[in-house]
Amino acid sequence: MTAPAPLDFHFDFISPYGYFASLRIEDLAARHGRTVRWHPMLLGVSVMKVMGLKPLLDTPLKGPYTERDVLRYAREHRVPMQRQPADPVMQPLACARAMAWVAAHQPQRAAEVAHRMYAAYWGQGLDLSTPQSLAPVLGAELAEAAAGEDAARLLRAEVDAALAAGIFGSPTVVVDGEPFWGIDKFEQIERWLATGGW
Repeated sequence: MTAPAPLDFHFDFISPYGYFASLRIEDLAARHGRTVRWHPMLLGVSVMKVMGLKPLLDTPLKGPYTERDVLRYAREHRVPMQRQPADPVMQPLACARAMAWVAAHQPQRAAEVAHRMYAAYWGQGLDLSTPQSLAPVLGAELAEAAAGEDAARLLRAEVDAALAAGIFGSPTVVVDGEPFWGIDKFEQIERWLATGGW
């Protein structure tokens, strides 16, 4: 009997909701005998370039609400969060490239690496916008890999594959081909996994 397929977890490090989801996705998967495949994406490509929308926090009316919602979630779930939603957004390429490289070459470390970067960026408020800034968080090997062409190529492939699959937001969890966008869909994912879908 074959094992059920992993959950495909798509996320951008600049997304606070991606951060929140990253703290729950492994437990969610494990409760249903699943594992997780970690996929970096770029909201700057999907939201701004492809969809032609403004960043969420720059959207009138929706931006101030989102800021309140993020902080409310962090308080409710006691999530460490030194970076504030309205703080300047880092350039996420270094983190995303490091993640793409790890997912391809050291997939057994993907969760660990994602948690380290999320904890550093959102939990501690560190700027991780350059490969050099990743060294204290991930070590010299991964920082060097993030600066290389292989990591850039792997990230381009991840972004292209996500867009081809219709992924536009962070977090998105794909369960056996069925996409669920948003941290608020985790309860629905739980029911879907428990029942086999509908």
